Amino acid sequence: MNRNLNKFYNLIKGKKIALCGIGESNLPLIHMFLNKGANIIACDSRTKSELQIDIEGLEKSGVELCLGEDYLKDLNVDIIFRTPGMKYYLPELIQARNKNIVVTSEMEVFFDVCPCPIIAITGSDGKTTTTSIIAKMLEASGKRVYLGGNIGRPLLPSIEEISEDDVAVVELSSFQLISMRKSPDIAVVTNLSPNHLDIHKDMAEYIDAKKNILIHQNAFSRLVLNQDNEITKGFNSSARGQVFYFSRKDKCDNGSWVSESGHIYMSINGKDESIMKSTDIKIPGKHNLENYLAAISALWGLVDKKFMKKVAMEFGGVEHRSEFVREVNGVKYYNDSIASSPTRTASGTLSLYDKKIIIIAGGYDKKIPFDELGPIIVDKVKILILMGDTAEKIEAAVKGASAYKEGNPKIIKVKNMEEAVHAAYENAEYGDIVSMSPACASFDLYKNFIERGNHFKYIVNRL
Repeated sequence: MNRNLNKFYNLIKGKKIALCGIGESNLPLIHMFLNKGANIIACDSRTKSELQIDIEGLEKSGVELCLGEDYLKDLNVDIIFRTPGMKYYLPELIQARNKNIVVTSEMEVFFDVCPCPIIAITGSDGKTTTTSIIAKMLEASGKRVYLGGNIGRPLLPSIEEISEDDVAVVELSSFQLISMRKSPDIAVVTNLSPNHLDIHKDMAEYIDAKKNILIHQNAFSRLVLNQDNEITKGFNSSARGQVFYFSRKDKCDNGSWVSESGHIYMSINGKDESIMKSTDIKIPGKHNLENYLAAISALWGLVDKKFMKKVAMEFGGVEHRSEFVREVNGVKYYNDSIASSPTRTASGTLSLYDKKIIIIAGGYDKKIPFDELGPIIVDKVKILILMGDTAEKIEAAVKGASAYKEGNPKIIKVKNMEEAVHAAYENAEYGDIVSMSPACASFDLYKNFIERGNHFKYIVNRL
């Protein structure tokens, strides 16, 4: 019997619950909470015509709708579930908390009621691939895994299926973590760099939100940190349990690392054990090597190294992450839509190839500087195709690089993805590589990076 779950069900029975943001995280909760006797108000800033869901079905099931610009104003409810993308410090949510209305989220409740061990992963870059690798390694070893959070489906609707012998593997964004008051059994921080500064008030708030993944751990927990990243490395002072590291650059006394010869080792108190060769990893890129190192440190002692190597040799990567689309007239096209920050483009797409490439970049402005990306583009890119709100900023960073010369790289500005792909098609030569790796979020033109990546693939497949 899951006592915590039963306690939660008793708590929400007869209560008036507002689900704010009718999206992937909250929509499945509506029927779950209705079945447990709660009264539901589904709230969203969009109108009925803008919501691509079965509105009529929701209303027939007894759901009250609160839609439009003032959807958060004066909510007379007992509990508010916010969607992960909603700012925690919205004035309306602060007002609700001041009125003693409970403000929570699907993931917060899942952590409260989950009966099995939880492994959670966060970071500025690489968290989705690392989460997927960890899940696949556990599955290869025979474990039943529930994958969710910022990746895949919400986990709370599946809570009654989960047993103590299972493992929940959860990707967590800063938006989810900012209000978390419980931490996982195993926490992984892949890296930290400026990101989402359009949402967070400053870098300090962003870092503090990420830190919630470890701050509530106990002495029996495990924390995995990137030894090569100064911010994450500094988190060790807040750790209460076991701390493992991973490094692509140096040896770790406790953690996974790669030698100059390309062999991956796990070291415990200085004792080294060989795991695999870096060339065993099917998906390319230094960033993916780091993702595997993080996974090895997270699962050491829980998954046999033979299963780790098996996954490395077989796993082809996650969609929208340096994903090969097709070859046209001897030109290869790659979809790296997940690259929503300058560091992700630099450590991902721009580290993969041994020759200069054609890159499509630009998008929504998250108020992140592009100064460090500029010199890398000059070094790695032959043609830079820019679009979106940040086109001017990226161009300025490139032209401000010391090695920049007129036409190196060639810069082309376009209005949208169709123009960008056709500009690449018209300027590419046999043997070239074209990668859509924006270094920016998608919200100026698309709902999310998935929609952006799918649109890019659609256009490329019609060339």
